[in-house]
Amino acid sequence: MVRAANKDEIMQAGRTQGDDAAAETHFGYTTVPLGEKQSMVDEVFHKVANRYDLMNDLMSAGLHRAWKEALVSTLRPPQLKPYRHLDVAGGTGDVAFRVLDAAGPQAHVTVLDINADMLAVGRERAPARLEGRIDFVEGNAESLPYPDKSFDAYTIAFGIRNVPRIDLALAEAYRVLKRGGRFLCLEFSHVDVPVLDRIYDAYSFTAVPALGKVVTGDGEPYRYLVESIRKFPRPAVFSAMIREAGFGRVTDRPMSGGIVRLHSAWKL
Repeated sequence: MVRAANKDEIMQAGRTQGDDAAAETHFGYTTVPLGEKQSMVDEVFHKVANRYDLMNDLMSAGLHRAWKEALVSTLRPPQLKPYRHLDVAGGTGDVAFRVLDAAGPQAHVTVLDINADMLAVGRERAPARLEGRIDFVEGNAESLPYPDKSFDAYTIAFGIRNVPRIDLALAEAYRVLKRGGRFLCLEFSHVDVPVLDRIYDAYSFTAVPALGKVVTGDGEPYRYLVESIRKFPRPAVFSAMIREAGFGRVTDRPMSGGIVRLHSAWKL
């Protein structure tokens, strides 16, 4: 049975830090000033942008494609009516392209990412068939540049753990969704299967940085990405944070032995 999160755990995981210049947070296993984390994360993705999807294929043995397909299957975008979708931290377009292929012709997806290099990859990869149905916007998940109730659905895949203030990102997701809108978050989680957890840790901390060095020339960004997974809130805590943001019908579904979880919620 999953233990319910308490208030202290929720605050520790994603409490808004305001203007407190002394506030600290984690960058992987390193403690850093809160105000510096975003630029450090940006530097990681500047380094890996051009090989990001290739590395996803190699690191997950292609499983990331199945995880993203599961997200879109759960989303079930409509076929016969206008539909506005926001995909956050999705710069390369991997999720957005899938959403548009699954949706009807009146669907439009906005891809928002804080990293210009990731967005450049997405614009270059965007298929001609999607012209006019997708746009790429540089912006911050903690302060979305859209009015209230602008979107029918919000997705974020493997991105929310890199946001310095997770609670602000969740509050913004709630704000820009229309009533009845869907929130879906695909994120790495904590493996609780005996033996698999040890195999997964050994692979993550040895093979992934080494593979990153071979493919991109630098293994350190992948060491951070592995560490950031371990620092991400446990499922019960993250679910409680989603509820704190105002969402209802909050659920999560483990996949691949708990390596990944799909978190779902609704703006009721």
